[in-house]
Amino acid sequence: MTREPSPVSRPVGLTIASSDSGGGAGIQADLKTMEACGAFGTSVIVATTAQNTRGVESAHVLPTDEIDAQYATVAADFDLAGVKTGMLATAPIVETVTGYARDLDCPLVVDPVMVAASGDRLLEPAGEDAYEDLIAEATLVTPNADECAVLTGIDPEDEASAREAGEVLLGMGAEAALVKGGHVPGETATDVLVTDDGTEIFEHSRVETDATHGSGCTLASAITAQLAAGDALDAAVEDGLAFVARAIRYPLDVGEGPGSVQHLAALRDRAAREPTAEAVAGVVEALVEHDVSSLVPEVGMNVVGATPYAETPSETAAVEGRITRTLSGVNPNRGVRFGASSHVARFLLAAREFDPDLRFAVNCRFDTDVEAALGDLDWSVAEYDRSEEPEAVKAAAEGTMGWGARQAFDRSATPVAVIDRGEVGKEAIVKLVAADRETLTEHVFSLLDALGNA
Repeated sequence: MTREPSPVSRPVGLTIASSDSGGGAGIQADLKTMEACGAFGTSVIVATTAQNTRGVESAHVLPTDEIDAQYATVAADFDLAGVKTGMLATAPIVETVTGYARDLDCPLVVDPVMVAASGDRLLEPAGEDAYEDLIAEATLVTPNADECAVLTGIDPEDEASAREAGEVLLGMGAEAALVKGGHVPGETATDVLVTDDGTEIFEHSRVETDATHGSGCTLASAITAQLAAGDALDAAVEDGLAFVARAIRYPLDVGEGPGSVQHLAALRDRAAREPTAEAVAGVVEALVEHDVSSLVPEVGMNVVGATPYAETPSETAAVEGRITRTLSGVNPNRGVRFGASSHVARFLLAAREFDPDLRFAVNCRFDTDVEAALGDLDWSVAEYDRSEEPEAVKAAAEGTMGWGARQAFDRSATPVAVIDRGEVGKEAIVKLVAADRETLTEHVFSLLDALGNA
């Protein structure tokens, strides 16, 4: 028996760039990213490069008539909804692509690739001058600090100078400029979006990794895919930055060099949601069957599971309403859903900053009996003192849970249990953490047994 096809409609994106034989940047990164963001990726290759995670060995530029043939073939068959450019190598290619851009009826994102993360030059000097006409056709241009200095003569070292550089790019004709701050030193990376309507600042914590090869290509492609889907520019930029931040935060350990950003991290995160929720439900079921009443705190118990790439509480699964004591044992108030926990979820996410393998956590009652039981177990136990918490931290979004996790994990190897002795109006709690559901369940049962024997 044959089956009828069920066609799926996706916006079509086009990348005009160079091939990266190492797979982390260029055309390869663009196509992976577009597919991960819901667009169908097409390509026009302008050059091939022999490169890997350690650097670029050589490059071969294709004849412009071959580039023309690729573009004409793609444009004749596909309804292009978004186009981005990457490494264009030479002035004649920049000029050729500018010709295509003038006839486009869709958003154009120009990533003015000039120097690789390894320091290898990717654009001949004459190509720098040719970029001004291409930028004039751009919906968005996405230079990093080094590229900004070449294009505008301004070295963006802070928000003010980044805004100034962006305004120069708008003066060249671009509708918008995203001046990327990843190359500017500091604890946070600041990206500045400049449009005729004003300036928008995007900040995120810097990830201490050298595995950033391909991050610029990935960002431009993610934004292109979002624009192709019809998103507004500011939303597309915000989503693109979040996409690449996760790709950098969870790099792939490949090659002999620093590795590669993980272009499919967000896609894999979404795929992990259902198994994570099922794992949390399994832990809850085991705790109910085992009747862990004596470990349930007054505020209720919660089990939290994070996806492997979780960055926010909305990407953690937990019991909605918590687990509470009843006359017949313990029961969850409701089912498991994502975003159901705030306190324990924020603690787990902060703990993952020190040990990314941690995926699960549970909060338990803490008193002198539980403390004695912990002492009988061969566990690493840490704690934090709320009296040391700065007032500014209490008012921050991350709050006490994030601060407490940092205090506990910064002082020792990964603990099994973290004690919060509470304060006036705050119940004392001990949180158990683990890399998998089975280990977390065993931890709870071990503490319960030790408590019964104390």
